[in-house]
Amino acid sequence: MFTNKLVAVMNGKAEPGVVMNALAHMCIGFGSEIGKEPLRLTTYVDADEDQHPHISEMPFIILKAKNSNKLGALREAAREAGIQCVDFTDTMTIGTYQEQIERTKQTKREDLTYYGIVLFGDWDKVSELTKKFSLWR
Repeated sequence: MFTNKLVAVMNGKAEPGVVMNALAHMCIGFGSEIGKEPLRLTTYVDADEDQHPHISEMPFIILKAKNSNKLGALREAAREAGIQCVDFTDTMTIGTYQEQIERTKQTKREDLTYYGIVLFGDWDKVSELTKKFSLWR
């Protein structure tokens, strides 16, 4: 039914508030990059004719990684497979956004702590990359 799949994989060792913040930041930017049509955003209308706009028709699956290293490896695999993705790291928290940008710029990839990654792309490719992760509960 769907040609593309939307999946978030979040760091299971991170605090819930950190995970929600990371997911929100990734979704805002990534959603604007992907666009309304590919994400199949639609307006749901309730029995009172009240509109609930910009809800995706496709499922958005939230998975859990055991640690940051798994997320870093997933990021690399997604990029190698040509899957669109966005990630969120520890350097993107605390202080002003200018301080976060500078801290990220000064941190090597292997020293980043990943809080999450969102992937969007071919259903089978995304499924293959994310099959080893469990559902977030």
